[in-house]
Amino acid sequence: MRYLDVEIHQSPAERNPMHQFLVARDDYTAARLLARETFPDEHAMVFHVDGPDSPYRESLEERDAVRAYAIDTCPDGSFYLYVRERLTTDDREFSTAFVQPGLVLVFPVVYQGDGTVRVTAVGPAEAVQRSVESVPETMDVEVRAVGEYLADRVDSRLGLTQRQFEAVEAAVDTGYYGTTREATLSDVATRLDCASGTAAELLRRAERTVMASLVADGS
Repeated sequence: MRYLDVEIHQSPAERNPMHQFLVARDDYTAARLLARETFPDEHAMVFHVDGPDSPYRESLEERDAVRAYAIDTCPDGSFYLYVRERLTTDDREFSTAFVQPGLVLVFPVVYQGDGTVRVTAVGPAEAVQRSVESVPETMDVEVRAVGEYLADRVDSRLGLTQRQFEAVEAAVDTGYYGTTREATLSDVATRLDCASGTAAELLRRAERTVMASLVADGS
């Protein structure tokens, strides 16, 4: 049994409009697809979105493809989204690549703020290979990892956005998490070339995701 961890780079025109909405705004970091069911002409999905619900709701209302949705806001400023959406040609081409006999998606599928989509799948070697080959040629596929499936390889890092992982990496490298703290948020922010408040928010969201995953895995 093999596992595949890829990032799909789509052009703005190929992205789902709600992913493009997220990319275009600084107050959203990622939308994590937690579950999906596909029907003949639509798909129903559940997301966890890092960002405010009101602008997102307004954008959903403007989309003809959205047939129904519901939003539950979280205390930390993120929200859960249930949405039924008409399948477009781009949606079909993208999702079909990962609908191979024997292949299983490992959720979440992460729609990241940099415009990429992080996908992990597990299955027979031939199904893993077909999935990569089936991604539309106009989309760039970066294979981040492929190999024999081990549970510790499909871990909490998959729930982090690229920017959140970079923040954690910078914090570790500078000694922010050292037994005796050797760096400050300002040092981490310097490494990331961002404001200290932004660095703090990236680390807070990353820590929440990792801790929630650990608790879920241990329950």
